Amino acid sequence: EQGLQLLELGGSVEEDYIRIARCFEATRQRCCRLEQDGRRAREKLARVEAERAALEVKLKHARNQVEVEMKKRHRAEAELEKQERKLQLVFESLMREPWGNEMLSRNQCSVLSSLAGRRLGATLAPGRRSSAVDESCQSLLSHSDISYDRTEDDV
Repeated sequence: EQGLQLLELGGSVEEDYIRIARCFEATRQRCCRLEQDGRRAREKLARVEAERAALEVKLKHARNQVEVEMKKRHRAEAELEKQERKLQLVFESLMREPWGNEMLSRNQCSVLSSLAGRRLGATLAPGRRSSAVDESCQSLLSHSDISYDRTEDDV
């Protein structure tokens, strides 16, 4: 009976084999496309990782440069304050001495007085910053926001 059933199915078995072969071919083609897509994705990933590594190196250099420039700026500001204080002391010394007023002409005294009023008195305020760079607003890239922590890389 099984043989008869196989003989009866004999006509459609060939069609079934053809259908199965077509399915296998479609699956093989799909696998090939997926393999190509995977290869392209791996290549793109490698390019992006190389670009990321290059950008990390640039960021590290930029962070170091910012740190160096901030140190230079602080040293320069400290030196400026020191020099201004020396100038203030010289001015005060000249004005206190009785012979100082005699040795200086009226014009020189008025120049020194105006300097004392504007420049020295205004610039020797403790903790003042150079007016060349406005630091009153927080920058998106402010030095204090720079993180040297690599914990987010693990995520």
